[in-house]
Amino acid sequence: MSILDIRTFPDKILLQKANPVVELNGRVQDLIDSMIQTMYAAPGVGLAAPQVAVSQRLVVVDVSTKEESKPLIVMVNPKIIEQEGEIPSEEGCLSLPDFRATVNRAKTICVKLYDREGKPMEIEADGLLSRAIQHELDHLNGMLLLDRVSSIRKKFFLKKIQKALKRKN
Repeated sequence: MSILDIRTFPDKILLQKANPVVELNGRVQDLIDSMIQTMYAAPGVGLAAPQVAVSQRLVVVDVSTKEESKPLIVMVNPKIIEQEGEIPSEEGCLSLPDFRATVNRAKTICVKLYDREGKPMEIEADGLLSRAIQHELDHLNGMLLLDRVSSIRKKFFLKKIQKALKRKN
């Protein structure tokens, strides 16, 4: 178990659709443990495998607060099967430091997935959990928070990134 490097935009792995997890072997279990440790260290409420340079459909989420403890959720090959309503809220992303945006997400969702032992499950979610799951599933589909904002806002942020990259080189 170790803290992994979180990839940031414009890393190409963040823009690719992740591959399904085929076997829940020891390597995948170690990855899950490292992702959990990385998410907590960041700190974040969710982390998708592509964010740590692994192209697999694997997500960890924990929306606990100081006031309320929630269970840690490990999702293998998750897929949203139902969604309802729409609600705007501000989000940030560990792969887009210094970028926050208000985006619309489904208010409630139902997700079909396998847990870390390979047991099939369905999770119904609303509130922050719904938002966090939708955000992380975007990562599995090669989509970033940046792809959910206006083209003007996206262009402004991309120029900012380009300037920062030029300063590094």
